[in-house]
Amino acid sequence: MLPLTKIFSSHGLEITESFYQLSPNILEKHIIQSKEGIRTSLGSIAISTGVFTGRSPQDRFIVKDKLTEKNVNWGEINQPFDGKDFDNLLNEMNSFIYNKKVYVRDGLACADKRVQMPIRFVTETAYSNLFVYNMFLRPSVEELTHFSPDWLVLCLPNFKAIPSHHHTRQKNFTLLNFTKKIVLIGGSAYTGEIKKSIFSALNFILPTQKNILPMHCSSNIGTDNKTALFFGLSGTGKTTLSADKNRQLIGDDEHGWTPDNKVFNFEGGCYAKVLKLSSANEPEIFGAIKEGALLENVVTGQDGEVDFYDASITQNTRVSYPIDYIPNIKVPSIGENVSNIFFLTADAFGVLPPISKLTPGQAAYHFISGYTAKVAGTEAGINEPLPSFSACFGAPFMPLHPVRYAHMLSEKMQENNVNVWLINTGWTGGRYGIGKRIALKYTRSMINAALSGTLGELDNYEKYHTHSVFRVAQPRECPGVPTAVLSPRQTWNDDKNYYIQAYQLAKAFRENFKQFEDKASPDILAGAPHLKE
Repeated sequence: MLPLTKIFSSHGLEITESFYQLSPNILEKHIIQSKEGIRTSLGSIAISTGVFTGRSPQDRFIVKDKLTEKNVNWGEINQPFDGKDFDNLLNEMNSFIYNKKVYVRDGLACADKRVQMPIRFVTETAYSNLFVYNMFLRPSVEELTHFSPDWLVLCLPNFKAIPSHHHTRQKNFTLLNFTKKIVLIGGSAYTGEIKKSIFSALNFILPTQKNILPMHCSSNIGTDNKTALFFGLSGTGKTTLSADKNRQLIGDDEHGWTPDNKVFNFEGGCYAKVLKLSSANEPEIFGAIKEGALLENVVTGQDGEVDFYDASITQNTRVSYPIDYIPNIKVPSIGENVSNIFFLTADAFGVLPPISKLTPGQAAYHFISGYTAKVAGTEAGINEPLPSFSACFGAPFMPLHPVRYAHMLSEKMQENNVNVWLINTGWTGGRYGIGKRIALKYTRSMINAALSGTLGELDNYEKYHTHSVFRVAQPRECPGVPTAVLSPRQTWNDDKNYYIQAYQLAKAFRENFKQFEDKASPDILAGAPHLKE
């Protein structure tokens, strides 16, 4: 136990005692002894996050002050919060933990030491602290000796706001104060709120202060020293597809792209979805579930055996683990020579090609759109597939206007002559409930062909066909993939209903993009799908 009152005074906290920088095995003992979680038959710890099994984007707020007032893209996603209300909440959370033993961990964000962010995390639970250990960069003993936190994250799941008094939407909240460099998380035990709060902070700081593009993507690098980026929303395959035994993993979720064309991981771990996980299909991730890993909201038996196919608690079952639990990683987590970018979408309508090549204008259009689909069971009240658009494939974490990130990405793509691909990891042969999910082995084959250059250039018209609705270039052939699979229309065997569904999705794209048209260039607008007259 360490007295830390003086250390925290600069952030307005009065902590008398804490469990500081505990090792993972000691934290696991605390978790089990306090009945926060159990040991599974795989060696990992399994915990429940209670009511919240996912993030609550409607309850994320940013303090509106001189620093943020003119920079943040205020609206439903970036909701303003009054500075005095923030101070009031901080004081009350401080009182809540006064004379309580909390868990404290110092960690780092950003593998590029030129922009590394030192962060102090104060957590109410041992498992939140283990999550932080897994997910953030772990300082060396020497770095801890001189550690000076730039940001503070205070996470108290049992502190519940009173909306009428604290001016939150409901009892749970995530608040970011860029001037004071503090994140407050209360009322929710879902650990993902911790990592995404820092991602949100970096998405503001890096573009405005460092001219670095922050990205919601995974990344790996080949033996040719060329880097690939995989953008996508939850459930589209970022973590799965970037974990490749033949390529070194840089990171699975959050990266920065520097002016000198380095790509660096923000984190020191991975946070993977585990629903229907198997050792056969995803051996790297399955093998990472061992002692030190933290499973969330999975169903376990009396003997601690995990049922990865049981979604009775949530579809969003997760595991966090240090990145070095994956056998083939890049050390340090920095790549260069970006040559291919993949936009991943799980199209539940089954109309997008499984792979297509994009022009620069189309790439910007699809990046700003950030399309995937929600299917039955993923959220309450969803019984049929619904199109879902999240700008830059991560709107809930993007404080600036999406077009600002898109322009930065477009500049980098054109400067480096990057190939951009749209990958549909969703359905084929019909919409959700009729068709089936595209086989992972086919998706891997298509990505490998793109990375190797097998698919050729767009000006080779014998190798590509232009989709009549989405106007993207579909490869006619791909090694390891049946030719019919490359054409979504052929897999339907029902042209009329295929085109009805395709034009409906095209209309949804157009309707969504209306909010960005006033700031988009003609080239970007030309990337839109075609609408039937």
